[in-house]
Amino acid sequence: MVNELVTQSWVRLEALRAELARAGVDGFIVPRADEFLGEYVPPSGERLAWLTGFTGSAGLAIVLPDRAAVFSDGRYTTQLAQETDPALWERRHLVEEPPAAWLKEHAAGKRIGYDPWLHPQAALDRFAASGATLVPLAANPLDAAWADRPAAPSATAEPWPLEHAGRSSAEKREAIARELRDARQDAVVLADAHSVAWVLNMRGGDLGHTPLALAFALLRSDASVTLFMDPAKAGPALREALGNAVAIEPRSGLPAALAALRGRTVRLDPEATPAWFAETLRAAGALAVAGADPVRLPRATKNGAEQEGARAAHRRDARAMARFLAWFAARAGAGGLTELAAADRLLAFRREEALFRAESFPAIAGAGEHGAIIHYRATEATNRPVRPNESFLLDSGGQYLDGTTDITRTLWTGPGTPPAELRARYTLVLRGMVALAATRFPAGVAGPHLDAIARRPLWEAGLDYDHGTGHGVGAFLSVHEGPAAFSRSAANVALREGMILSDEPGFYLPGAYGIRIENLLLVRTDATVPGPRPWLRFETLTLVPFERALIDPDALVPGERAWIDAYHARVLAEISPGLDEATASWLRGACAPL
Repeated sequence: MVNELVTQSWVRLEALRAELARAGVDGFIVPRADEFLGEYVPPSGERLAWLTGFTGSAGLAIVLPDRAAVFSDGRYTTQLAQETDPALWERRHLVEEPPAAWLKEHAAGKRIGYDPWLHPQAALDRFAASGATLVPLAANPLDAAWADRPAAPSATAEPWPLEHAGRSSAEKREAIARELRDARQDAVVLADAHSVAWVLNMRGGDLGHTPLALAFALLRSDASVTLFMDPAKAGPALREALGNAVAIEPRSGLPAALAALRGRTVRLDPEATPAWFAETLRAAGALAVAGADPVRLPRATKNGAEQEGARAAHRRDARAMARFLAWFAARAGAGGLTELAAADRLLAFRREEALFRAESFPAIAGAGEHGAIIHYRATEATNRPVRPNESFLLDSGGQYLDGTTDITRTLWTGPGTPPAELRARYTLVLRGMVALAATRFPAGVAGPHLDAIARRPLWEAGLDYDHGTGHGVGAFLSVHEGPAAFSRSAANVALREGMILSDEPGFYLPGAYGIRIENLLLVRTDATVPGPRPWLRFETLTLVPFERALIDPDALVPGERAWIDAYHARVLAEISPGLDEATASWLRGACAPL
């Protein structure tokens, strides 16, 4: 089977090289993106996986006639090595060994093709510094080589109820149009399907775990909108909700709509809009100006209804998690479980909760050494038993009609005592998570300023983790949402009241175990700090106990112990009333004071 996959990879790579020769270019850049430039793509957009075998959510490949490289970040180092053939692909770190630097070393002066639908202008600008000549191609040569490419998704789009959205689409459209008028701009291209979904209060089923209808939109300064999406996807309920101010046209109508903007000023987000739009607008005689997507910050700053929805969704999700953890604790030490069986059982518990729609991403259920693969995904080929006396990392989440959840717990299967090293490192990770959750900070502070707080306990022990500490989370949208994040490489975006971010430090020992602990945090105003300058704090949304067997209480300072005890008391008070007695009994033990 392995030899068959290697042969398949070679055949696909050579087929692409043949297409590149026909196109008259010396190489080609293959991003892990479709035309909507999102983190998650439908099967028809999985070009990088088809070509290289790498299935992670962040990556890029460059193909030259005599060599090829595939890039990803620290979350996928192990996975990249497992899924790609070293005889065909050089493996490179996306941050430490940037693709532009590799291109400069190996292809300076060469003609390198790209699909203008799959790259934002900002990414092309970074490649331009390589010394290669970038050549936009009218047709993607990989698609020509991909004979059995799946069809594009065609799920029905639906309105998102106002009781959950909190603001009408008309109100949102007018707010964005007012910003355009103030900037003396005539329109904005909304190329991020999440922004389209938010401003139109529209959700869909084009992706397996993110409730999106993949679409583009043109929003004008008079608040009118043209939605570019297969009209067959818009049912009567959505058309009624959108009203006459929103026209729906097929994507084939985009060139004519952009041509009609001749002489007009149109905003494009250079980080989130395919380069095709700027090229087409310039050819039409419009003035394309760079500017941030005006929907990103309002979307990330949850209103009152979205905040209440998040709290309600997390309470229901916590009940499902409590039922799962009680079930897991009674069975894991005896053996007989597998990674997939555990993930399936958790999904079954979530499906019993009201307003549940789907997982927010495929569950990461990694037993023992699989936990060290940061974004591991169990398959029939990799699925292994959950054995007694080992760690088990479970990162999962749910899409509920009123909110999106994401939680990680590292568990001990028992029945024996965990090794001292594992307890010590788990406790360091927990201390970092608590430190960030308990932080108060002045307005104006951004995620990169807070990232080190969660790392400090690990740093003091000479340890670290190769991923960001946290990401933004949407409101019944993507589990990974910008623009704010806790990361050294994140954009310098000040945190605002209403933002929801994850708090998830970790530690990974390849071949042995992985530790990650994750709660979601809601940014709130802290009125207890005197003085004229506003201060902010975090409200913890996740309500699930930590793994007591892995906590070393003696390694905690009094403030950390008090925080954990108070958190567990809150979990017990808010979650136990909705549980059966057996689960409630387990929860009382899990939440007892340290």
